Amino acid sequence: VQLVESGGGLVQPGGSLRLSCTASGFIISSTTMGWFRQVPGKGREREGVSSIYTEGGTDYADSVKGRFTISRDNAKNMVYLQMNSLKPEDTAVYYCAIDIHGTRTLAFHEYDYWGQGTQVTVSS
Repeated sequence: VQLVESGGGLVQPGGSLRLSCTASGFIISSTTMGWFRQVPGKGREREGVSSIYTEGGTDYADSVKGRFTISRDNAKNMVYLQMNSLKPEDTAVYYCAIDIHGTRTLAFHEYDYWGQGTQVTVSS
């Protein structure tokens, strides 16, 4: 299983970014996909941002509800995270992950495979 994130970068507060995650070695529509973020050097565990489940249901962290949208393209085996109205506190490395058991969760320890991450920086 391999996951590759892309789409990160530097954006001003209030701006938008769309992150992409390309999966290989696994069919994403058959399991749970999640986006997480972590601030390097802060010693905190990865924070669950959003997840999408086999039937298409989604979950979001309270901090991103109404601003972020997760989606999936089964034909391309890709997952996206559309991030709008970005704030400085959204600055972090964002990771894509797979929970092969299909659990409905945003708990990072339930996820089995991870990408390498993509940096998102929100700053003026």
